[in-house]
Amino acid sequence: MDLEVISSKSKTSSSKPPLLFVHGAYVGAWCWEEHFLDWFARQGYDAHAVSLRGHGKSAGRDRLDEFGLAEYAEDVARAAAELPRPPVLVGHSMGALVVQKAIEKIADVPAMVLACPVPSYGLLPSTFSLAFSKPALFAGLNTIASGGRASPKVLGKVLFAGTPEPERLERCYQHMQRESRRALLEMSGWSLTLPWLAWGKSRLPTLVVGAVHDALIPAAQAQGVAALLNAEYRALPSIGHAIMLDAAWESAAREILGWLEARKL
Repeated sequence: MDLEVISSKSKTSSSKPPLLFVHGAYVGAWCWEEHFLDWFARQGYDAHAVSLRGHGKSAGRDRLDEFGLAEYAEDVARAAAELPRPPVLVGHSMGALVVQKAIEKIADVPAMVLACPVPSYGLLPSTFSLAFSKPALFAGLNTIASGGRASPKVLGKVLFAGTPEPERLERCYQHMQRESRRALLEMSGWSLTLPWLAWGKSRLPTLVVGAVHDALIPAAQAQGVAALLNAEYRALPSIGHAIMLDAAWESAAREILGWLEARKL
C-alpha cells in the first residue's frame, strides 16, 4: 500500500537523527508540513511526515474503516525503514498511540516524543468530561466521528487556543477528513494494549508534551501519560490541541528541539 511521505531535508551535513512525524485522527502528513518540517530542517534535522493509510495522499481511502492502530503502526515502521537511520518518532494525539505500538517493530529508535497523547486507557474519560462540560463541542465532535463535517467554528474550538485567523482555520477545514471507525473504537478503550507498558516505564528516552488549552486531551491526562512512562513532561501554556498548526506552534517546536538538544540528539 503506497504511503505519502513529505520530507524537508537539512541543508547542512549533520550527525543528528532524522525525525519522523506521525499525525493524529482526521488529518494527514500535511499538518506537519505547514510549519514543523521546514523549521526542524533549518535546525539541522532531516524531517519527514507520513500519511497513515487512508489519510492524506496515501492509498486506502476507500477502505478506511478496515484499518486500526496496528495497521497504522505498520505504516510508521515501513516509513522508518525507508530512512537511512532509525528516526526519532514524534506522534500527536492518535499518532502518539501509533508511535508506541510502532516502536515494537523498529530497531534502535533513539527517542520518542508524544504530543497531546491519547492515554493508554483510551478516550472515554475525556469524552465524558467533554460531554458534561462542553456539550455543544461534544455534539460537533460526534458529527465528525460519524463521518460528517463539523462547522469551522467547532473545528476552531477543538484545535486551537483562542480564535484562529480565518485563513488558518479555512486551510485546516479544507484538509480535514473522516477517520476510521475501527481506529476510533480502538481508541475508546479497545485493543490499546502496549506490551512494553508492563515494564512500568518506557525503554527509551521519551518526552510527553501537553497543551494547557487542549479541549480534547486535557494537560492533566498528558501529564499522567508521562508519569506512567516515567517520561519527561512539558506543558505548553499558550496553545491548543493542534500544536503544529496553532498560532503559537513555534513554542511547541522549540520545546521539542530543546529536549532533543539536551539529550544530544
